[in-house]
Amino acid sequence: MKDMSNPLLEPIHGVSLFDYAAVCAKLGAGVAENDVLSALGIESAVYEEASALWVARMQEDSTWEVTTEFGKCFAEVENHPKLKDLNAAVTEDGLENMEKLKTDRYFYEELCGARIAAYNYGLDGAQWTQDNFGINLGDFQIVAMQWAAIQKSEVDGDDFENVLHFSNYQQEKIKEYSSQFASEQGGNVSDDIEF
Repeated sequence: MKDMSNPLLEPIHGVSLFDYAAVCAKLGAGVAENDVLSALGIESAVYEEASALWVARMQEDSTWEVTTEFGKCFAEVENHPKLKDLNAAVTEDGLENMEKLKTDRYFYEELCGARIAAYNYGLDGAQWTQDNFGINLGDFQIVAMQWAAIQKSEVDGDDFENVLHFSNYQQEKIKEYSSQFASEQGGNVSDDIEF
């Protein structure tokens, strides 16, 4: 966090915004709450109140500074001094896929497309990603924040061609996975309608 002059960015009961974002990320990644809070050195009641107050601050901040900083902190969870090494159990394939997700934008866009298609077909896209690639929702969202920052820099640098390229690639993957899910579900309702 850069501007600590905003009182809405001050820690709550010793829980900084970075702490709060890290706890959210670790819980979303499937790490047990007791393990996270123990590593952070706080009790559950303290966290519950701090969490409620951080949410309230984000809601009352008309400048969006708290929410923006939360997103930045969330993307930097791997650098949190107390929680960076605390992870849920992940398979070897999951670890390999996670590393690929961080470095291969095509793979990232493919999984985004697959998740969207899964949701469109009534499946839990996050659960589908975990079941098929071993990547949990929390870890996926952390990587998504990192790719979002890269895309923002492309937009800011007027590199719309690259943004469009990856957007089109994701749309292709949505179509591919939609066909797969439709086939698995016996086809689309409208498949037998002719015009």
